[in-house]
Amino acid sequence: MNTECSFSLTRRHRASRGLRAAGLVCAVAAMGGLVTGCGSEDDGASRKTSGSTPTTSAATVAAAPSKTADGDSASPSPGDRFTDDQAERKALVPQVKVPYDRALTAATDAVPGSKPVSIELQGAANGTPWWDTDVAKADGSTFTVHVDAVSGKADKPRAETDEDADDKRQLAGLLDKAEVTPEQAAAVATGRTKGTVSSVELEDTDQGVTIWSVDVVSPKDWTKTSYDIDAANKKVLQEEVDRD
Repeated sequence: MNTECSFSLTRRHRASRGLRAAGLVCAVAAMGGLVTGCGSEDDGASRKTSGSTPTTSAATVAAAPSKTADGDSASPSPGDRFTDDQAERKALVPQVKVPYDRALTAATDAVPGSKPVSIELQGAANGTPWWDTDVAKADGSTFTVHVDAVSGKADKPRAETDEDADDKRQLAGLLDKAEVTPEQAAAVATGRTKGTVSSVELEDTDQGVTIWSVDVVSPKDWTKTSYDIDAANKKVLQEEVDRD
């Protein structure tokens, strides 16, 4: 499995405290004619918290079809239709044959007695997409398992070596507080946005609320919607649409 030139479909809107922060990985090769760079996907995102209205991003305006002289809508050119990030999602997501929940099962099976912590879809310029998965035991010991997103085969688990006692204690506490499973949180997200789950991660907010952060990619326009879902009651705390 090629992990040297890869890219991730997710955008982390906060740094995980004591956990491995997943972010955009710099790609050094082209995929389907696209060259991916390093950076954040935050630009152009529309955020909506409970009781608020999302703003319209510049990318949304740019992607809107223009009017011709007779008033009809002109079809956008291929360059206007998708941003680089949307094109990456369009190229990668349809390759996935093993959904996130099956990959989570494969990862936890590979580490007996473990629970899911995070899962993220990644892809290589010339390789098979895979799920980058973290699972943890009751004491907070974390293991990374790569699961082939086509075959479902799990690689040998790798124990995290940079965890200290505080990291393990914090993660064990999050797992204890999470009454909602990642599958239940993802079901809430896909109930609001139809599409493919590309990332799920257990974390806590600045207010100390334990949440599942879920990313859903829509096959309609390849935009990504991120949800913060309370891990105690499945309440949606935040919704953010990334149209870049």
